[in-house]
Amino acid sequence: MKFNNSPIGIFDSGLGGLTVFKEIRNILPSEDLIYFGDTARVPYGNKSKETIIKYSSEILEFLSVKGVKIVIAACNTSSSLALDDLRKKAAIPVFGVIEPGAKKAVRVSPSGNIAVIGTAATIKSRAYSTAINKEISFLTIDKNLKTNNHTKIIEKACPLFVPLVEEGIINEEITKSIIKYYLSSLIAEKPSCLVLGCTHYPILKGLISAELGRDTEIIDSGVETAKAVKYYLEENNMLKKENKNGSELFFVSDDIDKFKELGGKFLKRPIENVYLTDGIK
Repeated sequence: MKFNNSPIGIFDSGLGGLTVFKEIRNILPSEDLIYFGDTARVPYGNKSKETIIKYSSEILEFLSVKGVKIVIAACNTSSSLALDDLRKKAAIPVFGVIEPGAKKAVRVSPSGNIAVIGTAATIKSRAYSTAINKEISFLTIDKNLKTNNHTKIIEKACPLFVPLVEEGIINEEITKSIIKYYLSSLIAEKPSCLVLGCTHYPILKGLISAELGRDTEIIDSGVETAKAVKYYLEENNMLKKENKNGSELFFVSDDIDKFKELGGKFLKRPIENVYLTDGIK
């Protein structure tokens, strides 16, 4: 296929999608990657569906012009509210992060309570509940896995997590207190697993896990999305043919210095090749 050596496009409202970028890089070291962080308009989680579709569509167009072979909406808010629109507009495959996370949750906890945390927009959309229930129905019909029809899905909006991560306020006591505040009601439900329904949240994974305890497995949608993307590229003969390390380009809509500083903490290495673009207004 002629698109073999074209790059993979990844976007998010800001820095959070770098957790997905990191997993894609780990599992597909030879692929060229282009990342767009909409740092001028973060966060998306408190915006209307119409606005999120507009922003996501603009970024899709930007990445398409860059010649990417697939696009990953590494943003749960975009995945929950804009994915169908993006797929209708795009001439290339568009992946979200919700379906892979939902599938993993059902396989981890086919008969227990499943908790999901995310932005207000993601939780309000009930995208995870829909995806999880769809997967439960599929597995029940397929008879590969026995499921409990009474599985309870507990969703909780945690709107302060994104700004805390974006500002680099990670290990301070205020962050721990906010995590405790948000998760207290979930702990009472004794979930078997908890889905991190926002790509910013893996940065807080250690603190979240400590609050929930060992009996609750944490599911990172970014990890599951990376696996799904690799499988798709393999099945469709779209993997890059060269074995050398892939290139990386980063674009932001505002504040390169902050992106490089905090983004380096996300990836645990320096970020180079970061450009400010006026292609997104």
